[in-house]
Amino acid sequence: MIGVAAIGAIVGVLLVGLVVLVRKPADTRSVLRWSALAITVLVAAALTPFTVDDSGAAASYLLGVPVVAALLPVLAQRAGRLTVVADLVAALIIAGWGLLLGLGIGGAFLPAVILLIASAVGSSAPRPSTTT
Repeated sequence: MIGVAAIGAIVGVLLVGLVVLVRKPADTRSVLRWSALAITVLVAAALTPFTVDDSGAAASYLLGVPVVAALLPVLAQRAGRLTVVADLVAALIIAGWGLLLGLGIGGAFLPAVILLIASAVGSSAPRPSTTT
């Protein structure tokens, strides 16, 4: 089940990347943040039965930490403050959590880190000049 969730997350990240490259949305960073949150929530939902059977009540924080971390950049965007920092902190939390869990269920959350890093890096891109 973990492999299926990880492969699904990788496919999701690739699809988001393809959509961003082809469609070139006006707010690419927002698309990346929301996509990272959606992929993280879907992975957590897919892993819930397996994790509850294996870990019982501990499944709430085993799966909850990555979901809350992926929610941080979306909330920072809504507040309009520190979005790059929130992207990087969320990426570090999810990556660290994946490594802490020995790349077991945590490994399925790692593809979302790519989207969060891309969102942080994309924010430092130079803006086109409005003056002629």
